[in-house]
Amino acid sequence: MSASDQGVHPERYQLIPRVLCFIIHERDVLLLKGAPDKRIWPNKSNGVGGHVERGEDFYAAAKREIAEETGLTARDLCFRGAINIDAGEATGIGMFVFTAVSDSRETVSGGEGTLEWVPFDQIGQRDLVEDLPTLLPKVLALKDGDPPFFGRYWYDEAGRLRIEFSQVDSSDADERR
Repeated sequence: MSASDQGVHPERYQLIPRVLCFIIHERDVLLLKGAPDKRIWPNKSNGVGGHVERGEDFYAAAKREIAEETGLTARDLCFRGAINIDAGEATGIGMFVFTAVSDSRETVSGGEGTLEWVPFDQIGQRDLVEDLPTLLPKVLALKDGDPPFFGRYWYDEAGRLRIEFSQVDSSDADERR
């Protein structure tokens, strides 16, 4: 199939690809507290990540973002799920969520905020970006070999974030074979 046959047309809904990574060390997760002058989520905690660059796949983008924002070389990078974020525009966000493991707690900040190792049982005490109280427990509960989740975020008429998840179960996987 040629590039022109891929069906890319300006009138179709399109996505900007992003990655979001949660790095784990024992029973802690590394969160990035946004700098006070950060345009989006200032003073709020989030995972590390960012845009997928042209020529990168999602896995390579996750590895790059982890290295750039933390200085860590994480291992066991694992795709956990994909979320379609509809902000009411012609272009949405396709967010690809990963986890990784770090043997070290020594980080080097990439300048986007403050990196903090947060114990799993203290995550709820942090000022998190809006979706993390729902997303992060879901991600941290996944075990090796679990199927990825799929979700969608959208904003209702009042501007409130809405979150919906589905997950592939074993019967879905059997049907695809």
